[in-house]
Amino acid sequence: MHFAPVAWDAPIDAYQQQAASLLAGFRAGKTEVLDMVHHAHPRFLDPVVTWKPRDLTREEIAASPFDLEDAFLATARAYSFQDWASLVEHVTAVTDPASSTHAFEDAVHAVISGDLERLAGLLDRDPSLVRARSQRRTCHDPPVHEATLLHYVAANGVEGVNQRTPPNAPATAALLLQRGADPNATAGMYGGRCGVMAMLVSSGHPAAAGVHVALVDVLVAHGASVEPVGAGTWQSPLRTALTFGYLDVANALVRHGARVDGIDIAAALARTDDVRRALPSATADERHRALAYAAQLGHADIVELLLLAGEDPDRRNPEGMHSHATPLHQAALGGHRGVVEALVHHGARLDIRDTLWQATPLGWAEHGGHAELAEFLRARGARS
Repeated sequence: MHFAPVAWDAPIDAYQQQAASLLAGFRAGKTEVLDMVHHAHPRFLDPVVTWKPRDLTREEIAASPFDLEDAFLATARAYSFQDWASLVEHVTAVTDPASSTHAFEDAVHAVISGDLERLAGLLDRDPSLVRARSQRRTCHDPPVHEATLLHYVAANGVEGVNQRTPPNAPATAALLLQRGADPNATAGMYGGRCGVMAMLVSSGHPAAAGVHVALVDVLVAHGASVEPVGAGTWQSPLRTALTFGYLDVANALVRHGARVDGIDIAAALARTDDVRRALPSATADERHRALAYAAQLGHADIVELLLLAGEDPDRRNPEGMHSHATPLHQAALGGHRGVVEALVHHGARLDIRDTLWQATPLGWAEHGGHAELAEFLRARGARS
């Protein structure tokens, strides 16, 4: 079974048919079904890191109890709903042409498919849609994210099936903003309140579509703040972009006035002279963050500078900066040979395992497809 999302306004029968096919595929031991269930059904997910599949083989999954009720739940979770009842509630509303849910989801589909003509017509008919919010009950934190249409342009923090970025996304954003969308609206995502800009700059979809910086420019032109907005981990657009490795976006934010106000930001942006000047007065926390950024982003000269100043190469990264791993893990994943060499030269341990995947830096290099770097680590005694 290949899981292809049904139409946004599909009747409940379409979802029931998917669930039935899922159950049949599970009983037949189909690999793609077992993998989907592994990622979707709560029984097979980590109880603490709730998005992470447990370390189970396909044989172990296939041997587990799985009935039609389980298939309903897995299907609902594949669409990011909290449970089957939440999916049914949504479908009941969205299939009613007179409901506000129908109008909003129609607009969402226009946004993610790049149908500007359809979107403009919907906004002409109901101007309030531009500030309306989703009422889906999801399996995420918090369950009801209340995203606006502009959040769907960011393609992050909303349900996975609706994370898409068409080539004309900047024009879509401009249309919504011209019609009165709030460029600094927040929604409940990733355990906090996240602004559109922070969600945009950490999203892989606009990056893959080649419109990341263009979308930043459009948002700023219509009043979006480049400074922190919201609550929780992802308040700062600049720090968020850097944590997710989008240097072009980070530089665009700086161009638009985002403050470079610490040694860690200077390190992330490869401003070596600024790092050198700030180093004597930097706090331990600032130095820690600076090393994490420089290692992840491949700035070997800055990593060397920080290590010579006494930074610990084996200290796990700070909270909110891939804290399950060390600088060597991040450098290995990114294929940053100069950084890896500097860390190893300064005694970085090769046997530390990250706390999420239980892998060594060598495993991260292999996962990143960096064969030569992996061989460099093996030659120095590293093991997966």
